[in-house]
Amino acid sequence: MDGRYGLWTSRRSWPADAGAVAEAAAEIEALGYGSIWIGGSPPDDLELPGAILAATTRLAVGTSIVDIWRSDPTALAASHARLHVAHPGRFYLGLGMGHAPSVEATGQRYVRPLSKLRAFLEELPGVPASERLLAALGPKALELASTAAAGALPYLVPPQHTADARRILGPDKLLIPEQKIFFGTDPETSRTAGRHGTAVYLNLPNYTKNLRRYGLSDEDFAGQGSDRWVDTLVAWGSDDSVRARVDEHFTAGADHVALQVLSADPAPHLPLPEIRAAARVFLGA
Repeated sequence: MDGRYGLWTSRRSWPADAGAVAEAAAEIEALGYGSIWIGGSPPDDLELPGAILAATTRLAVGTSIVDIWRSDPTALAASHARLHVAHPGRFYLGLGMGHAPSVEATGQRYVRPLSKLRAFLEELPGVPASERLLAALGPKALELASTAAAGALPYLVPPQHTADARRILGPDKLLIPEQKIFFGTDPETSRTAGRHGTAVYLNLPNYTKNLRRYGLSDEDFAGQGSDRWVDTLVAWGSDDSVRARVDEHFTAGADHVALQVLSADPAPHLPLPEIRAAARVFLGA
C-alpha cells in the first residue's frame, strides 16, 4: 500500500447512499491517504469495501475487522475472491477474535478465542496468508499473526505496544496500528471528544487487559475513563504535537498507521472536514 498514513473508519459512519460512498472514497484517495480500513465487523458480503475499491484506483482497502464469531468462512472467502479478482493486490481481509460481551449476546460461549481464530483460518478456503491480517493484541495472537497472516492490525494501542508487536512479529510482517487523533488544544474539549471515541471500549476486557500492560489500572477504566485513559489512546493537541505522537508508532516499528479522525460531534458520521484537516497535517494536502 502507498505511503505511511491511512484512515480507520467504522462501517456505520459511511453514508447509506452508494453515490455518496463513492464520492467520499474518491476524495479520500485524492487527498493522498494510502488506505481505508473498515471497522465495526463488516458483514461477509464485503459490500462496503467493494464499493470503496470500485470508486478508487490506488487505495488499499481492508476490514478492521471481521468478527470470526459472526462470520461464515466459506461465504467470506467467496467475497474475498470476488474483490481479489476485481481489484488485485488492493484488498486485505482483517480478522479478529471479537469480545466476550458481544459474542455472548448472540448465545455463543466466548471460550478459547485464539483456538477459534486458528480454526477459522484453517477453514477459510482460498485466502492466502499474504492477503489476511489479524487484530492481534497479546503475545500469543501476535505470534499467530507472524505465522498465519501478512501481519497485524492492533487496535486501541499506544506506541509502546507497537514496539512490542514489532519484536514479536519480526522485521518482515506488516504492522498497522490504529491511532485516534483530535485536533484541538483545549483539554476539556479534546478529552470530551476522546471519551466519545473510546468510552465504548471500557467494558471490553480484551482491551483493558492489554492496556494494563502499559500502565493503566482499574481507576483509569472507571466511569467514562480517566484523563490518563484518554491521553494514552488519543493523540490530541496542536498539529505538530498530534503528528509527533502518531509518528511515535513509526519509531516503534509500524509500517503504516490507520488514523481514526475524531470529531467534536459524537453522532456516527464520516468526519470529512476533519479528515481534510488531517490530510493537510500528515500529507501536505
